[in-house]
Amino acid sequence: MPSLKITVIGTGYLGATHAAAMAELGFEVLGLDIAEEKIDLLRAGRAPMYEPGLEDLLRRHVAGIEGSTGRLRFTTSYPEAAEFGDVHFICVTTPQKAGEYACDMSYVDAAVASLAPHLSRPALVVGKSTVPVGSAARLGQVIAGLAPAGPDVELAWNPEFLREGFAVQDTLRPDRIVAGVTSERAESLLREVYATPIAEGSPFLATDLPTAELVKTAANAFLSTKISFINAMAEICEAADGDVVRLAEALGYDDRIGHKFLRAGIGFGGGCLPKDIRAFMARAGELGVDQALTFLREVDSINMRRRAHMIELTREALGGSVLGRRIAILGATFKPDSDDVRDSPALNVAGQLHLQGAQVTVYDPKGTENARAVFPTLRYADTALAAAVGADAVLHLTEWREFGELDPAALGEVVTERRILDGRNTLDPAVWRKAGWTYRAMGRPTA
Repeated sequence: MPSLKITVIGTGYLGATHAAAMAELGFEVLGLDIAEEKIDLLRAGRAPMYEPGLEDLLRRHVAGIEGSTGRLRFTTSYPEAAEFGDVHFICVTTPQKAGEYACDMSYVDAAVASLAPHLSRPALVVGKSTVPVGSAARLGQVIAGLAPAGPDVELAWNPEFLREGFAVQDTLRPDRIVAGVTSERAESLLREVYATPIAEGSPFLATDLPTAELVKTAANAFLSTKISFINAMAEICEAADGDVVRLAEALGYDDRIGHKFLRAGIGFGGGCLPKDIRAFMARAGELGVDQALTFLREVDSINMRRRAHMIELTREALGGSVLGRRIAILGATFKPDSDDVRDSPALNVAGQLHLQGAQVTVYDPKGTENARAVFPTLRYADTALAAAVGADAVLHLTEWREFGELDPAALGEVVTERRILDGRNTLDPAVWRKAGWTYRAMGRPTA
């Protein structure tokens, strides 16, 4: 068993996954959170959110569960965490500030300020949260001023690149490991932490602190740009009677471009891409280089326009008004294989249609509970079939696999009118039309 002991500060989406994965890699791990209800869930081997494979991993390692390795424990005590760990991973959230583009660093600042005064022996504090460039240098000074062990406590930055729905495999078999470090000792400790994935072929890149901080935001800015590019092409296709799906297919064969993230639809959402590109713009302004990222404002604008366009398509399909019409929404989460509805385009469209007078019923395989907390006034169903009963239109807004496997004939038996709008461009128009449906998708006016 590895000799290093690891703590994970913050046990939300990132932290819970990282803690379980570190235990899987053989380390003794202590997870910390100030939310006792979250800790109680984790101690029972239950994840605080839906993520495929995570609860299996927790049950395999959480102490007190029959048959587990016992390598993973949880606490609400900073002194206990400081005493336990050799390497402390900071995994708390960095949301967008209310009413601003900038990132809210209060959770990261609080975690560091709570941990540092208890660090009385050599340790490495490793930031994994997505932060504005320059934060690591500032936090390093905070730690130097608060930690009793002084220079024996170092700070490194190791950004996360988790994809919701694939977070477990992304942690255990990352496509790259980036380590922002200021000493050989810090690099050596992180190489020891990630020895298994490195041995299995994951590239390890040691950089300075600012570069490590920039990698995640730069990656998200690029992916957002690629998504908004194909959605801009969808707008052109709408005007020119083109087919954005065939266009994307043709573009994707160019190996300089590739197929990934070239699916037009209602745009991106979630807790990362939207707030990360806005925080990136805000930080560039603070650094005096705001012109470098002005293109991201248009990327964001294109993305938000997709939601409005979906509502307009629905209005057109229903004769110019949604007032009093029954609409079934398939999907509430921002992406499949997740229960995350943060800044979800699907849920935003559902809410807007409801506000315009439609009778909206939503079905999502995993996100209903979270969606209901955000939009309690919407109706919710337990199955896609139940959501579609009496519907004048069905909107496919999150590309869950089960929606691609729906039987259009069976669904057609319960609706008032066989009319489907595909907001994700993943359904087969021929299959739906054969079953008597009117099919309409974004960027495909003639498909």
